[in-house]
Amino acid sequence: MATTMPDHGGLPHREDDRPWTDPALPTADRVEALLARLTLPEQVAQLSSTWEDIEADGPEVAPGSNHFGRVGDLDETARHGLGQFTRPYGTLPRPALEHARLLARHQQQVVAQSRFDIPAIAHDECLTGFTAYGATIYPTSLGMAATFDPALIRKVGEAIGSDMAEVGVHQGLSPVVDVIRDYRWGRCEETYGEDPYLVVELAEAYVTGLQSAGVYATLKHFAGYSASTGGRNHAPVHADRRELFDVILPPFERLVAAGVRSVMNSYADIDGEAPAASRWLLTEVLRDAWGFEGTVVSGYWSLPFLVNAHRVAADLPDAGALALRAGMDVELPDQRGFGTALVHAVEQGLVDEEFVDRAVRRVLRQKTELGLLDADWDPRPPCARENWTWTSRRTANSPTPWPGRAPFCCRTTEPCPSRPPAGSRSSARAPTTYAPCSAATASPTTSSPNATTSATVSRRSPCATPWLPNCPAWTGSSRRAARSVRPTAPVSRLRWRRPPGPTSPCWWSVTRPACSGSVPRARAVTWRTCGCPEELVEAVLATGRPVVLVVSSGRPYAVGRFASTAAAMVQVFLPGEEGGRAVAQLLAGEANFSGKLPV
Repeated sequence: MATTMPDHGGLPHREDDRPWTDPALPTADRVEALLARLTLPEQVAQLSSTWEDIEADGPEVAPGSNHFGRVGDLDETARHGLGQFTRPYGTLPRPALEHARLLARHQQQVVAQSRFDIPAIAHDECLTGFTAYGATIYPTSLGMAATFDPALIRKVGEAIGSDMAEVGVHQGLSPVVDVIRDYRWGRCEETYGEDPYLVVELAEAYVTGLQSAGVYATLKHFAGYSASTGGRNHAPVHADRRELFDVILPPFERLVAAGVRSVMNSYADIDGEAPAASRWLLTEVLRDAWGFEGTVVSGYWSLPFLVNAHRVAADLPDAGALALRAGMDVELPDQRGFGTALVHAVEQGLVDEEFVDRAVRRVLRQKTELGLLDADWDPRPPCARENWTWTSRRTANSPTPWPGRAPFCCRTTEPCPSRPPAGSRSSARAPTTYAPCSAATASPTTSSPNATTSATVSRRSPCATPWLPNCPAWTGSSRRAARSVRPTAPVSRLRWRRPPGPTSPCWWSVTRPACSGSVPRARAVTWRTCGCPEELVEAVLATGRPVVLVVSSGRPYAVGRFASTAAAMVQVFLPGEEGGRAVAQLLAGEANFSGKLPV
């Protein structure tokens, strides 16, 4: 690892007077003591982030990642310190322990290049579980919402937060509290549904659970993102103040009162005003009216969008100045409008330095609360420390690890149980462990066995065949697949999937007596427009056998045409890695249906 010499601009690097490292002092005093010593470039560095694992020519792990690419190496991006690391686990598929050791080295470099040894906050995605190779995949938010069970969702938040905390992640970019009313919107699956009260109850449970593990939650997307015109992502929002305060804003207000620690802006402008540059939203409503004391972080590349999408900023320094004045504290996922551009904006008089001080206070307060400024802070995540590793191995190899979960970090290096006992809601699994039965994950890929699993439903053994890798798969004409369906076959099992590609595969498992299917995420409300073969469904239904149509999707679809011919239709949304087992038990009569539709 190449490390440059710290760039302290000729200023002294003192070790004898560091009151901000004393946890016995009040947080405000520690923050002010450190803030007073920081130069302008050092202050701005605390408002910036870097995405170390992003590859411009690699897979697009976030919309726009290939277009924007990396700003620079850590030697340059953390030359004066750093505010946040972006997705140190949720970018490349490394074993978690390797990620943890790499994160520790990056933290050590940031501290070495900072005149006052200030570490960075690490954030990652965690909507349906911690977005990391080998982590547990929970149902998508719509699936969680169908439980109408805040106590259960709090446990999910606690489990996700525990996974993140043990590998050194401090902030999770969840939950999404956008209220969804237009099902054409491409991110329906990320929401808790159409009712603001249900959204509030479940999101508060998730936030409480996540933050109880020491990981800060981030509300998304403030505000109105899901109300975009025509259901198009990033399209303008036309909403009057009554709709805002009756439908869109209540979940945010309630969760601010509940103590959420961070908020992320929306991408879609509201009546011509970009939220990333809206003082009314980020300061007057969020802070002055509701009393929010945490940090506002930008949606990925929201500051460049002020220049090239909203066209309200002339260039990046102007974008940085607009966002900072409005109430933005940290730019994610990197440093384009903040960083050097913001230093130039201050020097050119585009924004007063008092706004920089205001944002840095908020960032340093959270770093103090998280223990990052304590004298005994360890750059190694808990799972990368020797004693913890020894304990986790003992837990992983224990013959009866439940009801306690095997630690997440050990799952990448030690044998962990591939199946929990009856009644368990989640499994600790190594990266090679497949999701049992016909589980459709929240984001399946063609390289994962999770994406194309199937199972024969049996009343005696509802999960007798967890994975059938040799099951015939049709990647060509769905009509040809439909012609192969025969009502006289003793057991029909037919799977259809899309040709390999970056999107979620659409597959069908036709079993006796049930038929199950998974549809890919698409900006449409009918299967035909999203590429799924309705003629195949019709062919299966035309056999005359009792057929249960199981819809695993990220949104409600217009499937009413099949209601008169299917024996039953079951909506499971995207049920996570234990979804296949649950569906099998429901269809076999071993469990009762209890979900309620949130949309």
